[in-house]
Amino acid sequence: MSHLATKSGYAELVDRLNRFPQGAPPSELLNKILKILFRDQEAQLVALLPIKPFTATQASSIWKMDLVSTRKVLDELAGRALLVDIEQNGESVYSLPPPMAGFFEFSLMRVRDDIDQKALSELFYQYLNVEEDFIRELFTRGETQLGRVFVHEPVLSNENAVHVLDYERATEVIKTASHRAVGVCYCRHKMEHMGRACDAPNNICMTFNNSACSLSKHGHARAIDEVECLDLLQQAYDSDLVQFGENGRERVNFICNCCGCCCEAMITQRRFSNLHPVHTTNFIPEIVSSECNGCGKCVEACPVEAMTLVSANDPRHPRKKLAKLDEKVCLGCGLCVKVCKPNGVKLASRPERVITPLNGAHRVVMMAIERGTFQHLLYDNRVLWNHRALAAVLGVVLKLPPIKQIMASQQVKSRYMETLIARSYR
Repeated sequence: MSHLATKSGYAELVDRLNRFPQGAPPSELLNKILKILFRDQEAQLVALLPIKPFTATQASSIWKMDLVSTRKVLDELAGRALLVDIEQNGESVYSLPPPMAGFFEFSLMRVRDDIDQKALSELFYQYLNVEEDFIRELFTRGETQLGRVFVHEPVLSNENAVHVLDYERATEVIKTASHRAVGVCYCRHKMEHMGRACDAPNNICMTFNNSACSLSKHGHARAIDEVECLDLLQQAYDSDLVQFGENGRERVNFICNCCGCCCEAMITQRRFSNLHPVHTTNFIPEIVSSECNGCGKCVEACPVEAMTLVSANDPRHPRKKLAKLDEKVCLGCGLCVKVCKPNGVKLASRPERVITPLNGAHRVVMMAIERGTFQHLLYDNRVLWNHRALAAVLGVVLKLPPIKQIMASQQVKSRYMETLIARSYR
């Protein structure tokens, strides 16, 4: 292991995390978080792992460690929810999830005593809720974002329902998933340790497909069936929680049921709404001024403060109020429609449909292109010198202005490079 000790294992791990488009800006707070989650030697080893899924045999070759010892390390990391492991063709395949949505959340998805969850929550709070670098980097770079909002299905009218595609329904994600699991809400668990948690349901964080399979296998979430998962979704509806899930049309890996006071996505939308940190639904509320009585229930229900009350400018009733929507902040979740008894709010289709990536892989590639990290996905073996060199070259090229990119591709004289550059500007 002496060849790994030339640089701090945690510094190397931070470098590795930031080769993925959902990275984590370096800071002393991040180092403290990683030291709670990873031992130093583990950090050194994980820093060498590929971005794309890998087998124990591949990790053994990278680490120059015998296969039995390699499997032991990988399985222990998966057992602590620092790696995700799935079975493919009778063989375990591993991947390192990003910090968020990933191993940050997994560390608080159940009550456990092998780590100091109170200390971790305090560090998360400072890193995510007080400092802005991490949240800004995660949610506001590029046009393709981590997550999207699902519409509150119970308020859909017959006319609305015609315009809702299957992948836009949380119920459809639940029904089509290969695996389903539920765990503690990371956001409210963190806020509980800070003395700031609300009274929204806590055991309601849903994972699906590969993530659900791995997390439930190691006890970080509880495997559930379709019926129980739909019941939990109804509980979330009854509690006026917003469904925020992975930004993809197929094999969605998570749906969080979010409150406006504790949950990172809602807080970020309020902070940085002008940078579009969250993909909205394809709906937008419309105020029916003839029906609105100015009660303010929609204002209270909105998790991102998109609704306000303004004067109705009615000379006969000078104190009368009307609801007003800030469309730039609105998620299109539909909670305002649910709580409006006079039917003063209705859902309308947005003028332009929101584009949703096909799946997680498509989203990651789009985020990598937009954030200038695409080269790390292509040349993923950091142990090989030629991969590091090619990644460095492509990284420079992708940061050039379009004209200089074209010149660089001509100099390289590679059709492959030209294709990559062209795709990066589509």
